[in-house]
Amino acid sequence: MPNPPKPAASPNPNAPVVLIVEDDPDIRAMLVKALAPKYAVYQAADGLEAERLLPQLPALAALICDVTMPRMSGLDLVRRLREDNALTHVPVLFLTARTGVRDVISGINLGARHYVTKPFKLADVVAKVDSMVAKSRA
Repeated sequence: MPNPPKPAASPNPNAPVVLIVEDDPDIRAMLVKALAPKYAVYQAADGLEAERLLPQLPALAALICDVTMPRMSGLDLVRRLREDNALTHVPVLFLTARTGVRDVISGINLGARHYVTKPFKLADVVAKVDSMVAKSRA
């Protein structure tokens, strides 16, 4: 059996777990760096990689997910997440360049707490993640 994945950063063993699913390595790295002081941050380059990673992760407190990615879109990943009883409660923040009304409605209909369009302010994303994690732990 392979070793369980290690977070990109983990400030303490009890830190809430956040998974970033983003195909742009620069955006992914920026998010990891911003969230690492407070969270155990894991990362995946697309929905398929994230789907394979999810069963190996500790309890997930929040998911940040791009919408348009190769192999499996963020929308498809979240649809599958919502079918898993153990993961239906996980708050989702979609981070995307797709700004159309239908895109936003699709994300919200999947239960996303936030739909943030690119370009974005990093501080806003961090604040939204903080809020999602606080609500999920309450």
